[in-house]
Amino acid sequence: MQKKYKAGITAAFSSALFLGFAPVFGKLAITQGFSPFAVVALRTGFAAGILLLVIGIFYRQYLYIFPVGLAGCILAGSINGLGSLLYYLALERLNASVGQLLYSLYPFFVAIWLTLDHQPPSRLTFFRIGLAAIAVFFLTRMPDQSVDLTGVFLMIGASILYAMHLPINQRVLFEVPAPTVALYTLLSMSAVVIPAYLLFDRAWPEINTPWLPVLGLTFVTISSRIALFLGVKKIGGMQTALLGLAELLIAILFSNIWLGENLSPLQWLGAIGLGLSLLLVMFDPPQPPTYSGKTGWLSWIRAPALPKDIFGPYE
Repeated sequence: MQKKYKAGITAAFSSALFLGFAPVFGKLAITQGFSPFAVVALRTGFAAGILLLVIGIFYRQYLYIFPVGLAGCILAGSINGLGSLLYYLALERLNASVGQLLYSLYPFFVAIWLTLDHQPPSRLTFFRIGLAAIAVFFLTRMPDQSVDLTGVFLMIGASILYAMHLPINQRVLFEVPAPTVALYTLLSMSAVVIPAYLLFDRAWPEINTPWLPVLGLTFVTISSRIALFLGVKKIGGMQTALLGLAELLIAILFSNIWLGENLSPLQWLGAIGLGLSLLLVMFDPPQPPTYSGKTGWLSWIRAPALPKDIFGPYE
């Protein structure tokens, strides 16, 4: 159990490391000529296509998924796809660091969704959520700066939807490997964001527009998704969400280096508080996902009995 828990923590931190670069690459792509719709459509479509190609050629066993699990991935991917659209529309209006600070509220919403699914967090987890909330409050203090309220509400909406998709995927991951869930979730996200781009935008960037930020965003999307679902599978959605707050520190650091965005002393105090919330994971007892099977708003996602060797040694 401890080995599995440590592996889950490592996966969750790895996901946070990759996700921390997402707002930086996204903001760079938008400022260099890509529209928000184009950014989310290109990075999601490329990521889904590359992952499908790799799995289809080298790991075909990961293509198998039971029907209800597929339905869960489609639901989670559709919700996350809509959230991604809100995220990049907000990122067009907000600094990358500020946007990520607001997005970091998602552990609150994860706690709500998991409680509704009869999986209440531990007391220490609630304390860590409260500490993170205070940290985010300090982090969003920006003296002598006005905040785009539309961007704020768009980013909070993205946070709510991101939080909703984690418990859904957690249910599916109870029986299905992380690469399989990542693949079908990304494909479902693509089915939402690409039509949105074709319907509401269709503005193609100019020939001399730098593509490096979009390619970087594609790489971190693939890597973070697999690591994210590995973490959710081993330690559950709540712990993964709290550890995922480390992405905020990455976003702040590289927003400062690459985008010239600076934090005030009060915001740095908030960053320290957030770091303390992350370190407390060492004292939070392992709580792998458990299900009563017949209760909770996600009880319909139940897998049939599967052969133990169907996924081979990579399970």
